[in-house]
Amino acid sequence: MKLRYRLNILLTVVVFMIILSTNAVICGALVALYLFGVIDKFHMAPLLVAILSLVVSLVISTVLSGFLIRHFVYPLNALTKATKRVAAGNFSEPIPEDDVGRPRRVMRNNELGILIQSFNEMMRELDSVEIFRRDFISNFSHEFKTPILSIRGFARQLAEDDITPEQRAEFTKIIADESEYLANMSSNILLLTKLEHQQIVTDRREFSLDEQLRDCMLLLESQWSEKGLNVEMDLDEVNYVQNPEILSHVWTNLFSNAVKFTPPEGSITVLCREGEKQIAVTVTDTGIGMDDDIMAHMFEKFYQGDPSRRLSGNGLGLSLVKRITDMVGAQLSYTSEVGKGTSFTVVLPK
Repeated sequence: MKLRYRLNILLTVVVFMIILSTNAVICGALVALYLFGVIDKFHMAPLLVAILSLVVSLVISTVLSGFLIRHFVYPLNALTKATKRVAAGNFSEPIPEDDVGRPRRVMRNNELGILIQSFNEMMRELDSVEIFRRDFISNFSHEFKTPILSIRGFARQLAEDDITPEQRAEFTKIIADESEYLANMSSNILLLTKLEHQQIVTDRREFSLDEQLRDCMLLLESQWSEKGLNVEMDLDEVNYVQNPEILSHVWTNLFSNAVKFTPPEGSITVLCREGEKQIAVTVTDTGIGMDDDIMAHMFEKFYQGDPSRRLSGNGLGLSLVKRITDMVGAQLSYTSEVGKGTSFTVVLPK
């Protein structure tokens, strides 16, 4: 309210000064015309000259004050109200804009117009962050609550005396699997949170990239051997300078997804090719593939295109891959076809 009062006082002073200055100019002009005898020819009395000058000055000052109100006071009031909405946590009501993206009542390229456009962009960013925060909390709560309830339920079943040894073994395995799921989810969330707040990759050193790719695939040997998958790795010998620990998460998650979504007796191929200015690593599988809807959301946190495989993943793997590739300046591309498989390519700069 104080700002509005100040603006009104300022506008009143400006309009008053405009009236005085306009009236003085017009009176001076008419007096000059009177002195030179121009007005006498039309038999205009001095009083009529004064009245005419006052009317003309009022018209001009009204037009100018209307211009000021339209192009400065209204936008400032709108900006003040929008600022109060932001302070109250409402980010979904930006200052209205016209069809060409310029704020209403603001001249094109006017500093006030640019300010309001920037303010609207800030509100849109804050709104998207708020939506992401709410979705993240909702998804995390769901992903965390489900295994906790499962562990509690089967733990109570274990306390019963009338269960068979087979049931006891089954319930124990479920509790262990759910606990492993929670541990992996917590580790991935901590890692992803750390990477999202980290802008510069540290601890860079030279290491054997092809050897790292083999080691990451060997970590999953029990899984792809159990499914009878055919794994082929055609790798150039490459020494690369980067943080090997961070980069290993990319390969582990891509390999894990390939193993997870490839049916038994399928195949996984890993290629590593070194060029003059870049290194390309491609992971291709003959798995179930992805449709357009899944590919549109696959980098979102906790998103899983196949909910039936919840225990084998938590929907954070590809989010980690995307964040890490962005950090190291790599290009991530992919192709997929439902029922035929998926291919991810990571192009590392040299």
